[in-house]
Amino acid sequence: MTDEAKQELLNAGVDLEGAMERFLHNEAMYEKFLKKFLADPNYQELATAVAEKDCNKAFTASHTLKGVCGNLALQGLFHAIRDQVECFRSEKFEEGAAMMPAVTEEYDKIVATIKKTFP
Repeated sequence: MTDEAKQELLNAGVDLEGAMERFLHNEAMYEKFLKKFLADPNYQELATAVAEKDCNKAFTASHTLKGVCGNLALQGLFHAIRDQVECFRSEKFEEGAAMMPAVTEEYDKIVATIKKTFP
């Protein structure tokens, strides 16, 4: 991974040091999983569940997405979604749904960074 790629990831809120620890300092494997993140359906499932006002589905999708973000050290998105998960877990749907703009912003930022960094 180039220094430029590393800087792009850091700028997008990735804890690169933590990611490298989780991936045993295997940059190629980490890059592979970042690219797989682009196909992960959980953000879209979350957006759909919120649009349909389905708290249970929103919880499942947000909780799964939070786990993926944690594993990949996508800290910006992880922090944006962490409180939302707890709202849906506590069945505070409207409060969790109100967090979607921040979640979407962080999601779009990391997706754009991955696409730009690893075309």
